[in-house]
Amino acid sequence: MKKNGTLNAQLSRIIAQMGHGDRLVICDSGLPIPRGSEIVDLALTKGIPGFIDTLKVVLEELQVEAAVVATELATANKVNHRALRQALESAGVTNVKDVPHDEFKAMTSGGGNIAFVRTGEATPYANVLLIGGVAFD
Repeated sequence: MKKNGTLNAQLSRIIAQMGHGDRLVICDSGLPIPRGSEIVDLALTKGIPGFIDTLKVVLEELQVEAAVVATELATANKVNHRALRQALESAGVTNVKDVPHDEFKAMTSGGGNIAFVRTGEATPYANVLLIGGVAFD
């Protein structure tokens, strides 16, 4: 039995398989996910698990070089926006691009995303696209 880190076997495998430039989307329960995409569906009920808790666990294991978030998060969901920025900053992610939500959905609707992690989050715009980096010293 794994002692710590990501205990979800599917998510742990995805993180381990990610390479430089691969993309992982952590999303709320409402983001449209393209058919055929790999989904780690963690949603149990409204709000569980939360977006920020899920993001923090992923950031413990995944080297991230950049992130993309919806511009609307800053005004429509200030608590999650602040927590997201703090989590990314704590993980050393300084390259964060803000795009309109429609552009975010377009970016995540095509190919190129290695997987989606659906949380139980039920607040607006609680989504982030993480771009894998390299953990070279």
